[in-house]
Amino acid sequence: MAKYMVARQLSGKKLVTSEGEDFGRLVDIEVNEISGKIEYLVVEPNPDNDSAESWKGEDGVVKLPYESVLAVGDYIIVEKRRSR
Repeated sequence: MAKYMVARQLSGKKLVTSEGEDFGRLVDIEVNEISGKIEYLVVEPNPDNDSAESWKGEDGVVKLPYESVLAVGDYIIVEKRRSR
């Protein structure tokens, strides 16, 4: 049950780069079904952030590798250089 609580608490969190840019908002996560590890964060990019918008896929979202996450608190802080 605790796993579901954590996932619900993450939904909608704002992503901020280590440089302080508002990157977007978390909409989903992709988990490896075999290992159970988080592989990607699915992010709705901030339309005011040109670099976030340029990474947007055909489906309108950005998939960031989980290893780009530096910290999770009030915001999810990501290292932009590791994200590409």
